[in-house]
Amino acid sequence: MKARPNVRLSSQAMAFVLAGGRGSRLKELTDRRAKPAVYFGGKTRIIDFALSNALNSGIRKMAIATQYKAHSLIRHCQRGWNFFRAERNEYLDILPASQRVHESKWYLGTADAVAQNIDIVDSYKVKYVVILAGDHIYKMDYEVMLREHEDNKADVTIGCLTVPRQEATAFGVMHVDKSMRITSFLEKPADPPAIPGDPDHALASMGIYVFNWDFLRDLLLRDMADPNSSHDFGNDLIPEIVKNGKAMAHKFADSCVTTGLEDEPYWRDVGTIDAFWQANIDLTDFTPKLDIYDNSWPIWTYSEIVPPAKFIHDEDGGRRGMAISSLISGDCIVSGSEVRNSLLFTGCRTHSYASLEHVVALPRVVVNRKAELKNVVIDSGVIIPEGLVVGQDPLEDAKWFRRTESGIVLITQDMLDARAAKLS
Repeated sequence: MKARPNVRLSSQAMAFVLAGGRGSRLKELTDRRAKPAVYFGGKTRIIDFALSNALNSGIRKMAIATQYKAHSLIRHCQRGWNFFRAERNEYLDILPASQRVHESKWYLGTADAVAQNIDIVDSYKVKYVVILAGDHIYKMDYEVMLREHEDNKADVTIGCLTVPRQEATAFGVMHVDKSMRITSFLEKPADPPAIPGDPDHALASMGIYVFNWDFLRDLLLRDMADPNSSHDFGNDLIPEIVKNGKAMAHKFADSCVTTGLEDEPYWRDVGTIDAFWQANIDLTDFTPKLDIYDNSWPIWTYSEIVPPAKFIHDEDGGRRGMAISSLISGDCIVSGSEVRNSLLFTGCRTHSYASLEHVVALPRVVVNRKAELKNVVIDSGVIIPEGLVVGQDPLEDAKWFRRTESGIVLITQDMLDARAAKLS
């Protein structure tokens, strides 16, 4: 596609979102849904952040590759992201692993997920492809990265986090020269290379890649023909470009979208129970690290038509519907119970004399009378029985529920049902 002057590069780009991963470290939260479909922040899902970044950046052509337990993810995208109009040259395609290339082949790796859909990307007639992971929380203007990619005439531009050098051992690390050209890619190195001029920090890959489509297309076709390849961007394609082409690093801080309230660029992988709980609870801070109230860069999602949240009862003796330093979503009823530093998703109910502290309750949770919950994640649709106490006795919590080493407790309905059967 020939570039036109004075046109945003995002209008010539498509976003290809990789959303097939299970996210096994989230344990039971991903038993019924892929990690990108996990709820986050009161009313959104994790994938909404990557999609919203693309939309807000000006990208109007998107594809979402799904694989593991994709139904809730597909349903969410159909309901919340169905406003693209083909007559305006806008598209959002959902691409399940459907054995389009060979009847025995599902998506074998991140690169293979794109390769199996080359004909669909061709139909978009785009110049650039932005490869995105669908399972991270951040706000980023991809236009800035596209412009840098074009200015550098790079074969690939890789989004990178600036992290303390000693913490970079858990990431794929970029070794760069002074021009930010990547000279080597190291997977989880014991001694991460520092950024030139900044000995205390290293560059870690975000799994965000910008390519010219014609270059990537040829690379994918060669990779598909290689029987020794694992067909993965990080393992195969990126090292090949670093060795034989021009790979450039893009600092996330240069394109991170902030409102001025944040004290540092915000990016989170909420891939563990602890990280998921912490990132949600962080939103209840007086000045949260992530500003979700920024209307200039909205996080789009499926917005259910629901009534406002409601707080009832105001009696001495503890029967008072109240929430302090908490996020309470629509259709929640806080009835004679106390909610502190917690986040309640849509449709939750808390009943008289119950107390919730540092609780993340996913949609349609019911907390019955006199329950006492602290440092808890509750899966969607769970009914907490009357008088249940969690967060006070570590041994008792671990006996019935999943308790992390740091003391966060995950509660699902299956766990409660098993507990009830043993106690009956």
